[in-house]
Amino acid sequence: MGDALGNIKRILSNKNTVTILGILLGVVVIYFAYNYRVKKAVEPISVPMAKQEIHAGDKITDDMIEYVDISRSMLNKSPGIIVSDIDIIGKKVVSGQSIPEHGLFYTDQLNSSDDTTTIVSNIPDGYTIFTLKVDFNSTYGNSIYPGNYIDLFIEGREDNGKVIYAKFVESIKVLQVVDSSGKSVFGGSKSNEGQPDAMLFAVPDDMYKLLYKAQLINMRFYPVPRNLSYSKNPKDTEIVNDSIKNLIMVKTANIPDDSI
Repeated sequence: MGDALGNIKRILSNKNTVTILGILLGVVVIYFAYNYRVKKAVEPISVPMAKQEIHAGDKITDDMIEYVDISRSMLNKSPGIIVSDIDIIGKKVVSGQSIPEHGLFYTDQLNSSDDTTTIVSNIPDGYTIFTLKVDFNSTYGNSIYPGNYIDLFIEGREDNGKVIYAKFVESIKVLQVVDSSGKSVFGGSKSNEGQPDAMLFAVPDDMYKLLYKAQLINMRFYPVPRNLSYSKNPKDTEIVNDSIKNLIMVKTANIPDDSI
């Protein structure tokens, strides 16, 4: 027994032996760590899935949901996937979106409510809802959706009869597009989209007064949609044509609010 212990001590005191043992131990640790990570990556997780096609404006109920197993690696690659029905049931599909049968749910597809009352009550202080009359053509065939950012062009005439047409306001977020009854035109399937009658957006109070005055002197506004990157990186909402602003101010009276 003593000889055996002595041999073990001599082996362990050899630097080459210790180095080899250290390398082997490191390989074993790496092997098990790698296998653990692979197992976790492919380990399935159960997530909600649409049992049927769900259209824009539809409120989701529990009977519209079933479950499917997906790998954790897929979940990591798509962080927007919703993993609990608590975050789905009772919510609505946002305008311009739909969830296909057997499709997964994503956070940017759902919101708590899509009605106009909620939109109006949630505008920030110092802003006013401006309602712009539109039709199918001026909304580019119902291609301007809530959440899109648009520019507002203006058309009118100078006193000498010359036509005015230019960009007036830049970067306005569309809150809703409604039909003549005040309902969202995107409240159903694509084939059942309503006829747009008005577009709602919120602007600072001073800008609201200016837009309203422009309408009173028979100037017309046209919404102009921009590309996706414009909506993802919006600028501040601002008037970009001071000449037209001054023209509107010259043709209208400026009465302080406290004297109305």
